[in-house]
Amino acid sequence: MPQLEIGDYAPQLAWLILTFLVLVVLMGKVALPRVARVLEERERHVSGDLEQAERLKREAESAQAAYQKALAEAREQAQSLIAETKERLDAAAARHKQAIVRDLAAKADAAARRIAEARAQALGNVGEVAAAVARAATAKLIGLEPEARAAEAAVKAELSRKG
Repeated sequence: MPQLEIGDYAPQLAWLILTFLVLVVLMGKVALPRVARVLEERERHVSGDLEQAERLKREAESAQAAYQKALAEAREQAQSLIAETKERLDAAAARHKQAIVRDLAAKADAAARRIAEARAQALGNVGEVAAAVARAATAKLIGLEPEARAAEAAVKAELSRKG
């Protein structure tokens, strides 16, 4: 085998060193700068993505804070509207209740007047009926019927004495 011959070691070593140096130079001048550029571009891309993600995170936090603020304002407005509506309904109910109380009081007054009129009329009729009953009773008891005016006067006198 030729590579094992001692006489061929020197040229083989020279070619090995020359090839190694060419490969090192090629790697240093061509391949490694390309790899470095790709790594730098990848680093810029990743850092850009991280910056964009951070910016989007801040925007999302800002949007969430605005949403929470809007939600709190909406709740406050709703509570205010509920309180205002409750006050209006309470006032309307109070007005309605007062109207009903006034109406019932007017009806009670009218009923009391009608009762008083009916009572006065009944008391007036009681006098007439009592006079008629007294005349009939007197006629039946003694067989003589007194005059209507005399019987009415006697009943009025008795009612005024007791009343």
